[in-house]
Amino acid sequence: MLVDTFGRTATDLRVSLTDRCNLRCSYCMPPEGLDWLPKPELLTDDEVVRLVTLGVRDLGVTEVRYTGGEPLLRRGLADIVRRTAELSPRPQISLTTNGIGLDRLAAPLAAAGLDRVNVSLDTLDRATFRRLAHRDRLGDVLKGLAAAQAAGLAPVKVNAVLMRGVNDHEAVPLLRFCLDHGYRLRFIEQMPLDAQHGWTRSGMVTADEILDRLSAAFALAPDAAHDRGSAPAESFTVDGGPATVGVIGSVTRPFCGACDRVRLTADGQVRNCLFATEESNLRDALRGGADDAELADRWRKAVLRKRAGHGIDDPSFLQPARPMSAIGG
Repeated sequence: MLVDTFGRTATDLRVSLTDRCNLRCSYCMPPEGLDWLPKPELLTDDEVVRLVTLGVRDLGVTEVRYTGGEPLLRRGLADIVRRTAELSPRPQISLTTNGIGLDRLAAPLAAAGLDRVNVSLDTLDRATFRRLAHRDRLGDVLKGLAAAQAAGLAPVKVNAVLMRGVNDHEAVPLLRFCLDHGYRLRFIEQMPLDAQHGWTRSGMVTADEILDRLSAAFALAPDAAHDRGSAPAESFTVDGGPATVGVIGSVTRPFCGACDRVRLTADGQVRNCLFATEESNLRDALRGGADDAELADRWRKAVLRKRAGHGIDDPSFLQPARPMSAIGG
């Protein structure tokens, strides 16, 4: 098992398949994009599957989520999902995506074994979408959401980040939209993971502010029917249920004490936290001929060093050098 010194066990593996993205969301990267990782540094499809297999078969991983960048840009995605679904024991398989291209790929991915998707949608306004993402692709995201639902990738989850003075007035419209379409909405506090290092606490819309905005239009109550466990989102019933909305207070309401996640970057580095400043290189060991036992031992040692929390409130906190797109959301 992947156990740290605080007694937490990592069972949820987030695997980044690429650092590339077809949007330029301002809370992630600059409009001109970034210098992408050279292809030879990226794990091949076979290398991804080998490490995922090791995690599931030997290290207690029960859930695998493929991320990016934008994972739909990975040409071998459907085959990676298929091979993951063939593992025994079979893990839960999910995908975090911006939704562009999902209208074409939702059905093939579902057929390959994908269980569900999380789709990023920060606004319902076309002009605001262009301002945030520097691309005019709102219609493509909405088509992707509909295709995911039609393909049975349920529950279809929507992730929204509110930014002060940009889209913070859209909390209620976003929730109404998701309720009307049967999507499950989760608001996420903006985190210091942008490549520009422009994040400020004053510019972040907090979990408390989000709940205040929603409570002005809906009756919210803690969702007693579901134990939060290690889930990052606090869940609330809407107008008596059964519909719910989630709020992830990554900064102001940290949930590090129950964290069960471990991350594998597109270039084969183990990261214990989005905000970690240390990584452990599995790629070079794998390519150097390490057998499964050695790779598993390296992975266990990496997780053993996991810190108690992300430390954003600590005066010594340093934003990680890698932006979100290079870590894996």
